[in-house]
Amino acid sequence: MTFPFVDLFAGIGGFHAALSAFGGAAVLASEIDPAPAAIYERNWGLGPAGDIARLAADPGRLVPEHAILAGGFPCQPFSKSGHQRGMSELRGRMVNEVLRMLRVHKPPVIMLENVRNIAGPRQRDVWAAVVHGLREAGYRVPDAPAVFSPHLLPPDRGGAPQVRERVYIMGTQVGRERALRETDVQPVVTPRITVDGWEPSSWDLQRDVLEPEHLIGDRERYLLTDEEQEWIDVWNDFLHRTRDVQLPGFPLWSRYWEDDRLPDPSAPGWKQVLEAKNIEFYRANRAAIRGWLRANPRVRTFPASRQKLEWQAQDAPRDLRACLLHLRPSGIRAKKLTYAPALVAIAQTPVIGPWGRRMTPREAARLQGFPDWFDFGEQRDALTYKQLGNAVHVGTVYHVLREHVLRDREEIANLPLGPGLVRAVLASPPSPVIPRPPRPASERVEDLLNTVGG
Repeated sequence: MTFPFVDLFAGIGGFHAALSAFGGAAVLASEIDPAPAAIYERNWGLGPAGDIARLAADPGRLVPEHAILAGGFPCQPFSKSGHQRGMSELRGRMVNEVLRMLRVHKPPVIMLENVRNIAGPRQRDVWAAVVHGLREAGYRVPDAPAVFSPHLLPPDRGGAPQVRERVYIMGTQVGRERALRETDVQPVVTPRITVDGWEPSSWDLQRDVLEPEHLIGDRERYLLTDEEQEWIDVWNDFLHRTRDVQLPGFPLWSRYWEDDRLPDPSAPGWKQVLEAKNIEFYRANRAAIRGWLRANPRVRTFPASRQKLEWQAQDAPRDLRACLLHLRPSGIRAKKLTYAPALVAIAQTPVIGPWGRRMTPREAARLQGFPDWFDFGEQRDALTYKQLGNAVHVGTVYHVLREHVLRDREEIANLPLGPGLVRAVLASPPSPVIPRPPRPASERVEDLLNTVGG
């Protein structure tokens, strides 16, 4: 072990994967949900403690000394997909439990993660409160968020073909006075700026993530249903009939493609704008669209969300079966097979158009930077997708932490437990190599007893 770390809100262990790649060892993990906690223990050999509030109530006794405190505190209170109640919601106040631990242990480095929206305009007060709380605890942190996505990293730096912008809150322990004074510090990464001149369009999902079809066990379980195939066939016919039409960037809503249709005056303003755009698109391409509707009357019976198409594949062939698809509540979204949208913790598993199937759990794990030896056991695929959607991307965590320690290495090296952390980072390769932990001692003893008994 080169340095100890604490892994809070641990999930299945994305932080653990990145920090263990530096040679670190978890001395404590905390995860309140038993399902991801079981996967964490299965792979890392460490059973997470439960409620973080219990640990924070007596951190001097319950939390070991550590060089890094890492954690992705609950994002739902800040996510655009939620109610955005921020710290008015219990989960949004979990960062206060983190601060209680930091004030006692003062580890050299902190690394927190959350959704991009925590630093957005609707959460400005929340962001300011988090930054001020960390400074009061003695951590020098920037005013601006460190925002980064794995698709900006090249493969040899641990990147992945996934657009997943997340905020990383990095801090070095410098004492309260300095932390409150030294506020003119820049984030260690820059939003939307690639690393080493990497061109994200060079990603190729089929090459970089997908499994060979003949190696997928029980492949039939990932195939599209007949109903889903029909949705794709009908919209493919639309793409064929409008192949000479430049498709717009806004979602296409077929329910507004009628001669006498008008925007709904009672709808929100943003929706009226989209309705008007769709009505205008219909009138400009009436002949082709009416021919499509006559040939495919069943489109009117589709679920409302399947009567919508979002073409985001730019100049790709006009064929949904050549695209990466998301069957979203907002419609069928089509993108090029270069890089994927962010995995989310709800049932929107990407669909691989050429193969007519959903992305497998193994492929989703690769998209999040987990090694192929990572094991989800016999749990339901839906639960695995959810856990991966909640996880941090391993290579991004590795990159952001590496950049932070390299920048602040002189100060970190002068702090308790800091020298081992700095040496580990200086000796590390640019891309994480994640070691497979030995099985827990209890399992090895059980094997030995079984052997003797035989």
